[in-house]
Amino acid sequence: MLPPEIELDAELRKVVTIRACCTLRLFVPIKGRPAPEVKWTREHGESLDRASIESTSSYTLLIVENVNRFDSGKYILTIENSSGSKSAFVNVRVLDTPGAPQDLKIKEVTKSSVTLTWEPPLIDGGSKIKNYIVEKRESTRKAYSTVNANCHKTSWKVDSLQEGCNYYFRVLAENEYGIGLPVETSESVKVSERPLPPGKITLLDVTRNSVSLSWEKPEHDGGSRILGYIVEMQSKGSEKWSTCATVKVTEATITGLIQGEEYTFRVSAQNEKGISDPRQLGIPVVAKDLVIPPAFKLLFTTFSVLAGEDLKVDVPFVGRPKPAVFWHKDNVALKQTTRVNAESSENNTVLTIKEACREDVGTELRYRVTGLIENHDYEYRVSAENAAGLSEPSPPSTYYKACDPIYKPGPPNNPKVVDVTRSSVFLSWGKPIYDGGSEIQGYIVEKCDVSDGEWAICTPPTGIKNTHMEVEKLVEKHEYKFRICAVNKAGVGEHADVPGSVIVEEKMEAPDLDLDMELRKIVNVRAGGSLRLFVPIRGRPTPEVKWAKMDGEIREAAIIDTTSSFTSLVLDNVNRFDTGKYTLTLENSSGTKSAFVSVRVLDTPSAPVNLKIREITKDSVSLSWEPPLLDGGAKIKNYIIEKREATRKAYAAVVTNCHKTSWKVDQLQEGCYYFFRISAENEYGIGLPAETSDPIKVAEVPQPPGKITVNDVTRNSVSLSWEKPEHDGGSKIIQYIVEMQAKGSEKWSECARVKTLEAVISNLTQGEEYLFRVMAVNEKGKSDPRTLAVPIVAKDLVIEPDVRPAFHSYSIQVGHDLKVEVPISGRPKPTVTWVKDGQPLRQTTRVNISDLTDLTVLNIKETSKEDSGTYEITVANVVGQKSASVEIITLDKPDPPVGPVKFDEISAESITLSWNPPAYTGGCQITNYVVHKRDTTTTVWETVSATVARTTLKVTKLKTGSEYQFRIFAENRYGQSFALESPPVVAQYPYKEPGPPGTPFVTTAGEDLKVEVPFIGRPKPTITWTKDDQPLKQTTRLHIQDTTTSTTLHIKESNKEDFGKYTVTATNTAGTATEHLSIIVLENILWI
Repeated sequence: MLPPEIELDAELRKVVTIRACCTLRLFVPIKGRPAPEVKWTREHGESLDRASIESTSSYTLLIVENVNRFDSGKYILTIENSSGSKSAFVNVRVLDTPGAPQDLKIKEVTKSSVTLTWEPPLIDGGSKIKNYIVEKRESTRKAYSTVNANCHKTSWKVDSLQEGCNYYFRVLAENEYGIGLPVETSESVKVSERPLPPGKITLLDVTRNSVSLSWEKPEHDGGSRILGYIVEMQSKGSEKWSTCATVKVTEATITGLIQGEEYTFRVSAQNEKGISDPRQLGIPVVAKDLVIPPAFKLLFTTFSVLAGEDLKVDVPFVGRPKPAVFWHKDNVALKQTTRVNAESSENNTVLTIKEACREDVGTELRYRVTGLIENHDYEYRVSAENAAGLSEPSPPSTYYKACDPIYKPGPPNNPKVVDVTRSSVFLSWGKPIYDGGSEIQGYIVEKCDVSDGEWAICTPPTGIKNTHMEVEKLVEKHEYKFRICAVNKAGVGEHADVPGSVIVEEKMEAPDLDLDMELRKIVNVRAGGSLRLFVPIRGRPTPEVKWAKMDGEIREAAIIDTTSSFTSLVLDNVNRFDTGKYTLTLENSSGTKSAFVSVRVLDTPSAPVNLKIREITKDSVSLSWEPPLLDGGAKIKNYIIEKREATRKAYAAVVTNCHKTSWKVDQLQEGCYYFFRISAENEYGIGLPAETSDPIKVAEVPQPPGKITVNDVTRNSVSLSWEKPEHDGGSKIIQYIVEMQAKGSEKWSECARVKTLEAVISNLTQGEEYLFRVMAVNEKGKSDPRTLAVPIVAKDLVIEPDVRPAFHSYSIQVGHDLKVEVPISGRPKPTVTWVKDGQPLRQTTRVNISDLTDLTVLNIKETSKEDSGTYEITVANVVGQKSASVEIITLDKPDPPVGPVKFDEISAESITLSWNPPAYTGGCQITNYVVHKRDTTTTVWETVSATVARTTLKVTKLKTGSEYQFRIFAENRYGQSFALESPPVVAQYPYKEPGPPGTPFVTTAGEDLKVEVPFIGRPKPTITWTKDDQPLKQTTRLHIQDTTTSTTLHIKESNKEDFGKYTVTATNTAGTATEHLSIIVLENILWI
């Protein structure tokens, strides 16, 4: 058991500093047994989702790619096992632009300014905050404009704001790495302040317990809508003001006053920014009832009504206290009924008479007769009536026809000629001043050709309704007079003559226009507003109107309206691109007239033009540009230069107060891609940006290539190689240019362009001397050249051959393909010879050799174990020769162990076996042997042991007297061999009667002897002969002859030395067989 330990590197004990966008790697060795559990955390619980953590028993590694400012902080490592726990931390500082400032607040708002305060960012990006950038944005716009780009405190008053407008504000911190994230006001801020006090206060009414007041609106609402008014009162002798009413209108009634008490009143206005100063009533008010004598305010003294209709008589009056109201009729108090009644209020009394009748008349000597039939004649008489009865009627009147009185109308008013063409005259007139008491039904127009003096009607007999008419089909060049009559129910009225006479001919008038004085100046309009150009025009015939814009086209959104008397152009929501000269052209058959109106849209500037990259180094880019074509109607104050890494989405400011049209952007990261953009700023804000269309790689031309080496020289070519430049200039090397210079010449000529670090220059002149130099090329240009130190003479080289294998041995698994590449050299090119185990290598479709210029390659497909061995490579040319060898080891399962299986010790319960290792181990170490046993009475094999490490094993727990057979397998990492089987053996003590002697062969001395022993076996067994337990040595007199089925011993002229015990042994992978023989040589007697 080992408690956990953490081995923090010395660098990790300091603050780990890393640039933004790089990769953070924290590698920490750890110890502990059992292997401790590893846990990484952040100090404030920040997420580690972006981190990749790898842990083993000996180390832990935390990786965070593309780090940013939020990855700064303390990383805590805790490891724990059953023996304890251990913790350590690493402080990481990411060098980046700052985070957003904190706690942005609106401290004060006036009608033209807003004061902001904020706190520094929590994350400074690993560098001191240099300054803050304050920006504003109208709520109707999307782009921010800079208020102050160099603020050194945590507050700022933004002034010159438009009263009543809503603004957003944001603040950004800047350090040496650029401009950080913004903090923005969450809601728009309305630029307004408290309203002015209300206007004059008027006392409307006073009672014993109430006061009614009214007042005027404030002269200025502070830029924000008035939400309401607060009325306060102060009792006499008290210094306390108490709120007595809150209203949304400009009047209020204050109740609950104490009779006879004196009060002072004041009123304050309230908007969303606060409460105004109060406006006080000029004099105190005593709560008491007013006394006003009653008085009527009659508008009429006589009221008429038709019998049967309702009548309502409203009589206003004044009086305090409220006067009593009495109605009389003909000096008698009016008796009120459900039909006739009077109601009174504070300031009026209303008499209501329903279905008025004659009795309701008060002393009236006239009567309206109704129900008459129109156009009937009637006479009338009148009788008086009193309580005594009805008087005699008056004499009858003359007959009167029941009809409305009407008369013929007067002449039409102001008849005149409006226009004349070659065949018509346009007339107009007004209605008659007197219509005769009847509605005008139409007008009749007449014409008179002066040449014949006859009047002819030009309209239908019933006339026309309009007060204008075009009299058509007139004869050109003739002189005409015209007159008009009005028609009503009474008939045709008096005519009105059109003054003078008219000659019918086409009027020709050249086009003309009347530019208003305001249009002769520059027309200024704020961005987002509407441009309206109204121009009166004239001309005969009506001119064709064309609006155009110099240096551009009028937007499709423009609305152009044209009549014979005016033309107008309306363009809503204008922007900077609507600035320019608008030309108006009028044209007819009488001529042409043109004028222009200069329009200036007051907006931020358009984009600077012609942005160019002037120069690039490994850490800077120089930019140049030209001023915008549209300055937005105000002088360009400065330019803002911004940069953006191609891997990021946000731009960072480089400089916000540039007063020239060029800038060198330095401190760039070599090899990185950047976009750049330039914006112009005027008094209306920051304009559109001009941006580089493609990313700019911060790089320069590379350094010269490294050392140049001559690889080969022939009579007509040179082979060169060189090293890469020490620095590629921050951009990938695209190619290399090789140049040569012949001796005696000052001219360098290009002879090769390559992308690798070598080149062969051919077509040289034999015996000529040459100098060579190489230049590296990247996307920025060519490097300075690197020149070969010594000149080269074009001639053939003679080099002694050499062969240098990369490895002395090659291991390959059986069945796999093998490729052996052996580098060779020599001039002229040497011949190559391969030899395997002392024999020339025979090439087949499976085994073949290919020779290249500097390599000889051995290819073996589907290797077998027979391919193992020692291979010798010999290279030779006219200079000499050289050899080298490599060993090929084939990896496969081993051959069976080598027999025979020996029974080193036999007992009644155990047998000790031994054998020899395989002849072929499979190219690797034998890992173990597997031993099986089988009772010969069965066919089932049992595993004795599968983990035998040596070539001997004692097999125990055998059954006494049983016969067993054993087999042994060799095993390596590639598999298990075939088995080596033993002969049967009986588990018993080795004590028994001797067996019969071997087969005897008898011969007479001097005679030849032939002993043949047949055998069987697959594969073909190996035959060995021994005599008296010693290997039989063959001579010219004694030799052995083997066939596939037998082995034969030949003895010529046998003698007594041939006498003895002979043993024949046959062995193969399946086992071993032995045969014992006896040879007897007799002198004179033959024994059988």
